[in-house]
Amino acid sequence: MKVTLERSALLKSLGHVHRVVERRTTIPILSNVLLSANGSSLQLKATDLDLEVTESVPADVGQAGATTLPAHTLYDIIRKLPDGAQVSLEAGENGQLQLRSGRSRFSLQSLPESDFPDLNAGDMTHRFKLGAADLKRLIDKTQFAISNEETRYYLNGVFMHVAEIEGHSLLRAVATDGHRLARLETPAPAGAAGMPGVIIPRKAVAEVQKLLEDPAAEIAIELSAQKIRFTIGEVVLTSKLIDGAFPDYARVIPTQNDKYLTVERKDFAEAVDRVSTISSERGRAVKLAVSEGKLVLSVTNPDSGSAVEELEVDYNAAPIEIGFNARYLIDITNQLDSDTALFKLNDSGSPTIVQDRDGASALYVLMPMRV
Repeated sequence: MKVTLERSALLKSLGHVHRVVERRTTIPILSNVLLSANGSSLQLKATDLDLEVTESVPADVGQAGATTLPAHTLYDIIRKLPDGAQVSLEAGENGQLQLRSGRSRFSLQSLPESDFPDLNAGDMTHRFKLGAADLKRLIDKTQFAISNEETRYYLNGVFMHVAEIEGHSLLRAVATDGHRLARLETPAPAGAAGMPGVIIPRKAVAEVQKLLEDPAAEIAIELSAQKIRFTIGEVVLTSKLIDGAFPDYARVIPTQNDKYLTVERKDFAEAVDRVSTISSERGRAVKLAVSEGKLVLSVTNPDSGSAVEELEVDYNAAPIEIGFNARYLIDITNQLDSDTALFKLNDSGSPTIVQDRDGASALYVLMPMRV
């Protein structure tokens, strides 16, 4: 193999693929990136056996061939080369690869490309295209609610499915950790009808989010019951799906919440942040005492004291006191787009709905805490 290409193009591509490679792995080949030179391009591929990313970059191929190199080492070398440099890669003897750029010379130990695993995607049953801005919004607005509890592995991702609501097909993304739930929907694209409900793992969600650099781009999505593939420009990301049943989230979205509280979103989030300063790290509980036109936020911590702040709000129902985790309140209000936040309350022991407005495409459910 002998290939020459622009440092900037190689760095950008390595930036996309090397993130998939785990820093610590017991399988040496999984520490490497597969480099395949053919025609007028160099293809890079990395995998952790659950997730695979490939990308092709333009290159001057003197001799076609393939090899694998340590992904993080190669990325660090290319990152430290000067802007505008040309990079030459040439396979040598004894499994060594020679990397040259300007006056820099590196001899890197490679592993044979025949050892590199292939994440066989199998047959994809559904194909559709989605605007990058829509896909980014689906991820951005739900990702924060993904559970980190490995024992509840079926909550360790974003659940995506098509829902039929009043004659309209909607593509929904849902995430929950049992304490809070995030649901966002967008009109379902052609080809999505009948797709299986899939749980996209946390790592795949995070990688797709980082690849959505051009909001005007169109993303090709292919999926089956076991795998999903995103094609984003020259980058192809294939991931296994979480093999499990996502819970019936509709059951935890309350339908009887008739007490409507409207607050200025920014003022509310800042007030919650201030009073929670003295809350215990373990509890993080803040109490909301709501009455006509007034909201009193309070925190009491036996070890450090108490804090109270009052806000003017729009509320005309019966008074209510309810407690929430302050961090969760701030996380959810930060996801909203408008200047106001609508809370739909029932009683102190029931889940609360938070939205930009009634009927907004993004809906959040928050479980209360005892205070």
